[in-house]
Amino acid sequence: MITQMKKYTFLVFHRDYEPFLTQLRELGVVHITQKAAGLIEDDADLQAALQHEDELRRLIKQGAPDQLIAERNEVTERIAAAKEAAQQAAVWGEFNAARIDQLKAAGYTLHFYECPSKAFREEWGIKVNEAGGKTYFVALETLEDMTEIPAPEKSATQWYLEIEHLKGLYAAADTRIVAWQKANMDDLQAQLAEARQNIDWQKVNLSTDKLAEGALCLFEGFCPIDKEPELNAMLAQAQVYYEETDPAKEDATPIKLHNNWFVKLFEPLTGMYGWPNYNEFDPTPILGPFFLLFFALCIGDAGYGLLLLLIGYLIFTNKLKIDMFKGMGGIIMALGVGSTIIGFFMGGFFGLDLYTASWVPDSLKDIMFKRLGGTDGKIGEYDVMMVMAIVIGVIHICLAMTIKAIAYTKRDGFRNTVSTWGWLLLIVGGIATAILGMTFSLPTDIVKYTLIAIGAVSALGIFIFNKPGRNPLINVGAGLWDTYQMSTGLLGDVLSYIRLYALGLAGGMLGAAFNQLGNQVLGANPNVGTIIGFVLIVTFGHVLNLLMACLGAFVHPLRLSFVEYFKNSGYEGSGKLYNPFKK
Repeated sequence: MITQMKKYTFLVFHRDYEPFLTQLRELGVVHITQKAAGLIEDDADLQAALQHEDELRRLIKQGAPDQLIAERNEVTERIAAAKEAAQQAAVWGEFNAARIDQLKAAGYTLHFYECPSKAFREEWGIKVNEAGGKTYFVALETLEDMTEIPAPEKSATQWYLEIEHLKGLYAAADTRIVAWQKANMDDLQAQLAEARQNIDWQKVNLSTDKLAEGALCLFEGFCPIDKEPELNAMLAQAQVYYEETDPAKEDATPIKLHNNWFVKLFEPLTGMYGWPNYNEFDPTPILGPFFLLFFALCIGDAGYGLLLLLIGYLIFTNKLKIDMFKGMGGIIMALGVGSTIIGFFMGGFFGLDLYTASWVPDSLKDIMFKRLGGTDGKIGEYDVMMVMAIVIGVIHICLAMTIKAIAYTKRDGFRNTVSTWGWLLLIVGGIATAILGMTFSLPTDIVKYTLIAIGAVSALGIFIFNKPGRNPLINVGAGLWDTYQMSTGLLGDVLSYIRLYALGLAGGMLGAAFNQLGNQVLGANPNVGTIIGFVLIVTFGHVLNLLMACLGAFVHPLRLSFVEYFKNSGYEGSGKLYNPFKK
């Protein structure tokens, strides 16, 4: 739900301007309207302030100045190089590099070679080692048609001693970084907060019109209706002139969402697409429950749902810390609960089919989805879950079209949305009439004449009155074009929901395949080895399946929401969040 806003226009005498802004910032409830982006971004002082803020953010994220980071990185690179050199030197065994240099000074230069063990010949030189199917040897003369290996600088033991020394240097560099963070990080955070406040102040200043040769300052802002009493109480004490009005349609009114705890979990999903305009409906109350349902259908397994519930709880209680899921424990728990419930009704539990399991009571099987189509789990010739996916898609799209008609009527008036209502009546009314006819066994004539009436009224709205005041022939042409787009688009949109059935089916089949593979390893007479193999295969298989299922269960429901639902609901998502001017 979008919180109602009030628009305020302030007219302030120039000497009272900065004190009044200070009061507004202390109160922290007014979203100041900014001018067009180009007028603000072109200001040199603001650009310098933004650059300074970016530098502070980078330094805080980096955790230390470039010099200290470079020192530690250099040691890290030296350690990696030393480890590689130690690995290369290990094949030559223990040797004294100084002794090799003495032999070279005496006129005996050692040449280092490697070759496949099967191809090595004793007359080539002295064999030093054999490893990995290769023979390593040295020769006193250069061998033709063979590539010489550079002589190792040190033995592996010497390199390992070098690595230990470098680790000490790394620890020292890391200690200097930690000490710098303790000494400077709090101050940097304070500087960043101050820089943000200065930027906000400059943006407000740049968004203020100077009138009467700079004597008067005029600017606008928006305040949520629940914060209106606080603002009005402060304004009653201030020496400023102001006007309070309802936002106009053309105003860039910010939005503040006000939803219950459950819907609030899904607000980040709305933000991924774009926040609603002030005159739009908040899509989150619809997006949230349907996304949860879609996700659960794609997972299709109660066991996986329980795992998600556990993982979400651990993240929510900070017992499991994963940066990419920070703050998402609540929504993961909700998705886990939904997947557990829907997964049970679908009959899946870690790849097992509960509907065919002998240990599951018949009373529980009677409430599973497969009972909808009888004992074979089919409705006619089609799988019951596929039919359910299509039905859910039809409901989702019909709901979107209903919301579109209401939203457009609220914004543009009924006169300009007759065509939208015509399509809604034709599709939703036709489906509802057919369902009522089949459910209550209405006489065929009643159903027929009702559908004819719906078609006639809808045709008038779609082809004749779709654009009041326009040439009727143009209206008919526009109606024909809308008919082509609607007929082809709706069919594709509805069929898109089959993915809910396909993903759930694929996850269940893959989970069952891992169970079958594990049982084959376990065998009829299990022992310690086969039990360990069974546990490893089943654990790895189901973890992999869960990860893939979660990826698909996130992406595809999001696509159904962002494409099929938002397109048919007319959602724009170009709004801007309420961001009050405050400390």
